[in-house]
Amino acid sequence: MKDTKNTRGRRGMLKGAAVAAVTMSAPMVSRADTVSLRFQSTWPAKDIFHEYANDFAKKVNDMASGRLKIEVLPSGAVVPAFQLLDAVNKGTLDGGHGVLAYHYGKSSALALWGSGPAFGMDPNMVLAWHQHGGGRQLLEDIYKSLNIDVVSYVYGPMPTQPLGWFKKPIAKVQDLKGLKYRTVGLAVDIFTELGAAVNPLPGGEIVPALDRGLIDAAEFNNASSDRVLGFPDVVKNCMLQSFHQSGEQFEILFNKSKYATLPAELRSIIDYAVQASSAEMSWKAIDRNSKDYEEMKKQGIKFYKTPDAILKAQLDAWDKVVEKKSAENPMFKKVMDSQRAFAARAGQWQNDYMVDFKMAYNRYFKAPAPAAKKA
Repeated sequence: MKDTKNTRGRRGMLKGAAVAAVTMSAPMVSRADTVSLRFQSTWPAKDIFHEYANDFAKKVNDMASGRLKIEVLPSGAVVPAFQLLDAVNKGTLDGGHGVLAYHYGKSSALALWGSGPAFGMDPNMVLAWHQHGGGRQLLEDIYKSLNIDVVSYVYGPMPTQPLGWFKKPIAKVQDLKGLKYRTVGLAVDIFTELGAAVNPLPGGEIVPALDRGLIDAAEFNNASSDRVLGFPDVVKNCMLQSFHQSGEQFEILFNKSKYATLPAELRSIIDYAVQASSAEMSWKAIDRNSKDYEEMKKQGIKFYKTPDAILKAQLDAWDKVVEKKSAENPMFKKVMDSQRAFAARAGQWQNDYMVDFKMAYNRYFKAPAPAAKKA
């Protein structure tokens, strides 16, 4: 007869040992109280860019299941837009949402994550360079050299930005000379080289300045932002296509000390929320920008393609700016060299592999040219 009592005892011991082993091998997950982070964007509350900032925060908040909560305030709620980096660095804010071009005054190299033609790379390729071509480490090195203690996530490749809004269409390079014009980052240097008088206003101040005649023309970013900020109410001509900000990205900032206190699983949630937000931002931009472009055309806004002569002049101006900045700032040259090496390889691949989609679009949507009349 079997000793059922001893058998049950041994089984219980084995079961307990197995449970203990599983418990010991499972990752430790923090169950602390909610960590609340106060963020500020560099955008007005009504702008689609502020919506992008909230989209990121919502992803983090949802995935964190109450353990982490990010609240996003609009531009100016705590500090002006151009002071965001300092506020996050000092801990006045726990984090923020903006663009690297707004930190141009700290180091000209920071504007290379957006300003200029990027050796022919489109915005997604610039982001690929950042993620896989050495850009991320270079950005960390720049911040370290400036004694800025932040965690930076670059994400959200933006569509090519228009040349801008003008009281009269720009037909030639000479039309830019003496024009009081708004832009930011290294685009300031490009348009200064082209003869414009540049004023780097933050987004919320542009349209009021146009309306009061403080500036003659301005660019901001995209059809949705331009429409909601009120450009069509004060100016009726928009010039599309430009190399001044043809590959810009967004930046999400965290105060490094605050970030370091977060458990590993919450930092992982932030990592994946950034990646998801980057994809969603790209999709949303296509949908919303195209809708607002159509609505502005219905309003009577005239859109013009920037003449090729002006685009070439921008490239000529850019080469002069790059030569000067590279001589002044060794880190600027280092970033440029890194971008050039990545662009030479990735650009060759993209240009060889990608079909010209205009051929298919024109086949189905472009009106056929009128037939020639017989004599």
